[in-house]
Amino acid sequence: MAEPSLLDLQKCIHCGLCLQSCPTFLSTGSEADSPRGRIYLMRAAVEGRMDWSQVQPHIDRCMGCLSCQTACPSGVPYAKLIESARAQVEEEARSGPEAFWRRLALTAFTRPGLLRFGLVAARTLGIKRPPRFLARKLGAAEVKMRLPRLPEYRWRPRPVYPAIGESRGRVALLKGCAMSVLFPQVHRATVAVLRQNGFEVCAPKHQGCCGALWAHNGYPDRAKKAALKLARSFAGHDYVIVNSAGCGSAMKEYASLWPDGQAPETIVRLAQKTKDITEFLIEQGFKPGVLLNPLAAGYHDACHLSHGQGVRNQPREMLRSIQGLTLLEIPEICCGSAGIYNLLQPELATDALKSKVRSILDSGAQAVVSANPGCTLWIAQGLAQAKRPLPILHPIELLAQAYTVE
Repeated sequence: MAEPSLLDLQKCIHCGLCLQSCPTFLSTGSEADSPRGRIYLMRAAVEGRMDWSQVQPHIDRCMGCLSCQTACPSGVPYAKLIESARAQVEEEARSGPEAFWRRLALTAFTRPGLLRFGLVAARTLGIKRPPRFLARKLGAAEVKMRLPRLPEYRWRPRPVYPAIGESRGRVALLKGCAMSVLFPQVHRATVAVLRQNGFEVCAPKHQGCCGALWAHNGYPDRAKKAALKLARSFAGHDYVIVNSAGCGSAMKEYASLWPDGQAPETIVRLAQKTKDITEFLIEQGFKPGVLLNPLAAGYHDACHLSHGQGVRNQPREMLRSIQGLTLLEIPEICCGSAGIYNLLQPELATDALKSKVRSILDSGAQAVVSANPGCTLWIAQGLAQAKRPLPILHPIELLAQAYTVE
């Protein structure tokens, strides 16, 4: 991938409106760990005034939450800039051994079979956190993240699920990596709601990873391979439904992995037909539902849904259609999960998590609504450590419950 574009870097007018939306700046108070500061450092590296090795620590500390991109009045494409910068860091600054261990960790997270095997082995051996030696190999001094527990059952999707009642169309479902291993109930709820609303659901085999983690950690070539494989898997489908915010955001931005105007047509079409499940239901129309037991739930804005995809109102509109559900607002700031950020930058990730947990508890919510697997796991850990565990549900799970479907 090419260096960050100097034209894009020059769009920053140094106004500072991004600062209060940046979790790392709020945590450290360091200008170098703010969006404005990172853009300055990227520009210095592109212009040859600094080495990428000098810029690396501040690029590594970015959560990639993109809240700065939303706050920016000048339209700085921060997502594109930070991913280009990460690629430069991997090519020019990262040490060989650390790069090897990072690729190994990413491989484990992006292959469902390896992820499941690793979690089963850890449970068998009584291991509750990633090994400390692994954290050190990855450049982290400690381990804060707990390993998730595998659900009691595996989701073994059928190739096709017929619509219930008159068919309104045919859609494909992204199975994903963490979602397929750790959140089968969300897939099951997604299929159930789509069928109840008249859509036939296909779950093509051999999809593979969407490439989001590879793209966000400086490996665009790996992300390209994943994108091309998904494009083949989903050829012939009008829409691809995604229930993981990070996956959906990456897929909608696939064309940015290629130089401007050079993305294959299959990639452009795939990006255009990718829809978050809440976005799709709002566009197509859906049946409202009723919860048997009234619930007050706090809505957590997953960064790559709100900032990455610009999908804010749709999940709220869908949830507010459910009778018996009171939707509470939680201040919109990153929880610190950020893919595998909580493994690579545990201190900053924990600072963000503590802030998020305080906001949730202050809201008086009986449950939390989260549309991203990493957020869900990290927030659950934070609430458990605060000795205030709460149910954390995907928006589509609540609608499925309101339909009383299983």
